[in-house]
Amino acid sequence: MKNYTVLGRITDYRDLQKLSPEETQILIDEIRDYIIDVTSKTGGHIGPSLGVVELTVALLKVFDPEIDRIVWDIGHQAYSWKILTGRKEQFRTLRQYGGISGFLKMKESKYDHFGAGHSSTSISASLGMRKAKDILKKEGWTVAIIGDGAMTAGQAFEGLNHAGWLDPDRFIVILNDNQMSISPNVGALYTYFNRIITNEVFQKSRQKLKDIIKSVFGESGAKIARKLEEYVKGLFAPGVIFEELGFTYIGTIDGHNLAELEKTLENVKKMRGPIIVHVLTQKGKGYQPAEENPTPFHGISPFDKITGTPIKKIGAPPSWSKVFGNALVELAKQDSKIVAITPAMKEGSGLSRFAEEFPDRFFDVGIAEQHAATFAAGLAAEGLKPVLSYYSTFLQRGYDQVIHDIALQGLPVVIAIDRAGLVGEDGPTHHGVYDISFLRAVPDIVISAPKDRQELWNLLYTAVNSGRVFAIRYPRGSAVGEEEKGFNEIPIGSWEVLEEGKEVLLLGVGRYVSRALEVSKELKKYGIKPTVVNARFIRPMDEKLLTELLKSHHYVITMEDGALNGGFGSAVGEFILDNRFTNELLRFGIPDRFVQHGKVNQLEEELGLLPHQMVERIKDFIRKPDYKAAG
Repeated sequence: MKNYTVLGRITDYRDLQKLSPEETQILIDEIRDYIIDVTSKTGGHIGPSLGVVELTVALLKVFDPEIDRIVWDIGHQAYSWKILTGRKEQFRTLRQYGGISGFLKMKESKYDHFGAGHSSTSISASLGMRKAKDILKKEGWTVAIIGDGAMTAGQAFEGLNHAGWLDPDRFIVILNDNQMSISPNVGALYTYFNRIITNEVFQKSRQKLKDIIKSVFGESGAKIARKLEEYVKGLFAPGVIFEELGFTYIGTIDGHNLAELEKTLENVKKMRGPIIVHVLTQKGKGYQPAEENPTPFHGISPFDKITGTPIKKIGAPPSWSKVFGNALVELAKQDSKIVAITPAMKEGSGLSRFAEEFPDRFFDVGIAEQHAATFAAGLAAEGLKPVLSYYSTFLQRGYDQVIHDIALQGLPVVIAIDRAGLVGEDGPTHHGVYDISFLRAVPDIVISAPKDRQELWNLLYTAVNSGRVFAIRYPRGSAVGEEEKGFNEIPIGSWEVLEEGKEVLLLGVGRYVSRALEVSKELKKYGIKPTVVNARFIRPMDEKLLTELLKSHHYVITMEDGALNGGFGSAVGEFILDNRFTNELLRFGIPDRFVQHGKVNQLEEELGLLPHQMVERIKDFIRKPDYKAAG
């Protein structure tokens, strides 16, 4: 660590009380510098965390995380929280194999009160904590910090609605508005108004007046008085919707004015009922490249600290996301019925070009995965060809809608599943390893995975013209294969034999097709010549070809970058059992546990999924007294 004059003296949040205002400001600047320095090497969610340094300091000065519960939505806002809650030195290992997580994690620290990698859960979780404290008669406040687009998700409003109904005391929601998405209003008038409505004298008078009105005029009179109060407040502040949900709205607050934040939070602690505090922050605060271009700095790979430019390998092939996006643009040029939908992942899903060329046919619905699926179903019901692009980990949130609104009604929606398989440093909240398992249970759905760039183009072409519910899964990172040359339809359910051998059958799915070819090359050195198949359709499988191969190959090995439970290997095993074959089966994939963060090759080594590890297991698997290696 650098020789930070104040941060170097900080052990944990308790030390904040010892600092002068001048020292506290130095600390804030040093925390920002430390976050920039570390993430330039490790990558991470730099923009959101740079925006909440003052807010984090204010929370830790006003509340005590030993007693109070502070719940950060998603957790990628909380780098400064990690630094100030005893993980200052560990922070250098951010997102590294064996290091600390890029998100909050209950097993990592007692101060991480709730873990999450998906947005919009903080209000529901903190409300549950609040009611548990009430039932158990425990001390302390509960505070949810939500922002960075998370208020676009339905669950956030479900939590707000329930909280307004329960009307709990000592319950605060802080809306960290770093995109000015609710209101651009900030300035002296709003600061002055907030000082009035958070003042203890005002709040006591307000409550006393409400009690008097209720005692004289009853419940109806109290409701009329509240409506009048909401109307008057609506003239000054953009919080009527929160007031209607039963919250007292405080806003807007300058999220980079520490003194104002502290004073507001101290005053709020003297108020009754659920409270929402609207804080305006700047994403990427204190780092010019992130301030000027916040979108890529939301989550970024290692970058040059001086220029902010991501460090990329020269001549690297395009990502799978970009290959997908380019294919969709070319298809949309040919077919005016094709539309694209994404839940707040335009850039990440490779859809920026599509959005630019076909703005009327592109829909970013915000962090609303469930709505995205049903919206796509509605588009399909009227004859359009919707392509719905999710990260695999976020598709989990739309599972009911895929079943009920899309598949059950047979509506032809194409589901493009990005980031399928292990994703690396973002860890267990983002690994896309469950989609094969949960989609296999859905009747009539097609599930596919391309082995290379050209096959992704061909599968997408097949999908949009199939008239079926059609899922295509592909991994994170650089795509493999030669540059694409147009489109060709692939018969649905067909597999592809890449190498012919005997006795040993290797069935690869998606990115593990190339892995199967690598393993085959090594096995031949030991006199084992396997048959290698590109099992590009997980559902329906090529049952005709599989039946023929099972008759001529005793040992069957499946390779997939998804969960073994209910995955492709399970499907093959079920087929073997259901049809009374006696083949022996070895499955490679993600075991029945949550896989932590780290580089993909490190995680695959831990799981025994590297080529040389697979070769050794296969050799042991087929080493039988009656086995004669193919020569």
